[in-house]
Amino acid sequence: MTHASSGPLVFIGTYTRTGSRGVYVHRFDADSGALEPASAASEAENPSFLALHPNRRFLYAASEIGEFEGRAQGALYAYAIDAESARLDFINRRGSGGQGPCHVSVDSTGSFLLAANYQGGSVCALPIAEDGSLEPASDFIQHTGSSVNPDRQEQAHAHSINLDARDRFAYVPDLGQDRVIIYRLDAERGMLLANDPAHVRVDAGFGPRHFTFDPSGSRAYVINELASTITAFGCDVDTGALAEIQTVSTLPSDFSGSNTTADIHIHPSGRFLYGSNRGHDSIAVFEVEANTGRLAAMGHESTRGQTPRNFAIDPSGRFLLAANQDSDSIVTFSIDPDSGRLGSTCHAAEIPMPVCVRFLDE
Repeated sequence: MTHASSGPLVFIGTYTRTGSRGVYVHRFDADSGALEPASAASEAENPSFLALHPNRRFLYAASEIGEFEGRAQGALYAYAIDAESARLDFINRRGSGGQGPCHVSVDSTGSFLLAANYQGGSVCALPIAEDGSLEPASDFIQHTGSSVNPDRQEQAHAHSINLDARDRFAYVPDLGQDRVIIYRLDAERGMLLANDPAHVRVDAGFGPRHFTFDPSGSRAYVINELASTITAFGCDVDTGALAEIQTVSTLPSDFSGSNTTADIHIHPSGRFLYGSNRGHDSIAVFEVEANTGRLAAMGHESTRGQTPRNFAIDPSGRFLLAANQDSDSIVTFSIDPDSGRLGSTCHAAEIPMPVCVRFLDE
C-alpha cells in the first residue's frame, strides 16, 4: 500500500501576502487522496505558477511581483528537487522582463523556460543550464493591443504560454487582446518567432486565459476568464493553426452571480475536460466527444471553498485536487472513471492562498 510518507511529491505555489512562506512541498497518498506536509516551504514572494523540468530534478516558479533588480519586472526562480528528503534547494533567479509573471512552462528537452507576464503583457524565453539554473533571457516579446472590456482589456495581458508536444509551436492566450498568439519555437536559439497564422481570435470580451491539448495534440481548448466559457479548437500539428469547433459555458444555466474562470485540464484518458469557476466556486465537468472534440456538459462540483484558481489531476487520473485560493485549502475529489464526474470530498489540506498544484510524476 502507498502511504503519504512514501507517495509522490506535490509542489504548491502560493500568494504570500497573507502568511504563506512560498512554495510548499507535500506528499500525496495515492490510495486515500490525502496531502501531508513533507518539508518546510521554500521562501519566495508570490511564487504563483510552477513548472517542472522534464528530468524531474528541477522546479521553476513565477514570482508574481512588479519590480525586481530595480526594474519593472517580475522574477523567475529555479530550484533543485531533492526527492529523497522532499526538499527544494534554491539555485538562482532571473528577471522575467515584464511585470507580474503568471505562467511558466518548460520545453520537452529541458532547454528553455518560457514565461508569460500578465501585467506587462509580454512573453520571454530563458535558457536552462545543465545544473538547472536560469540564464539571461534569449528572447523577449512585448504584446500590444486591447479589447472591449475597459477594466480588464485596456492593454495586452499574456496569461499563459503553452508548447505543443513536439516543441514546434507556443500558444499564448492574451486576455487583453482576445487572441491566442501562436509562435514558432526556434529551439537552437531560444527564440519565439512569428507564425503564419500569427493568432486566432476569440469573441470580443472573452478574455482567454489557460490552454490545454488533448492527448493526440490535434485538438486544443482555451478557457475564457471574462466570459466563463471554453472554446474548443482543431489544431493543425503541421502549421500550428487553430480552427474553432465550439464554445460552451462553464456555468449552470440558472446562475446569475459574478464569475470568472481560471484553470483548464483534460483527463489523461482524453475523455473528460474540467474547468474552474471563481464565484460559482466549482469545477465544471465535460465529456469530450472522441470523433469531433466537442464538449458535452456533465455538471458541476462545488470545490468546498472560495475562488478555486488552479487544480491538478493526479497522474493515475483517479483524483482531482482543487486549490481554493481565498479559503486556504486544497480539496481532493475522486474521479469516476466511467463518467468523469467528481465524487465526494476525500481530503482537505490547509495551505495559505494556494494557486498552483504540480505533481512530480505528472
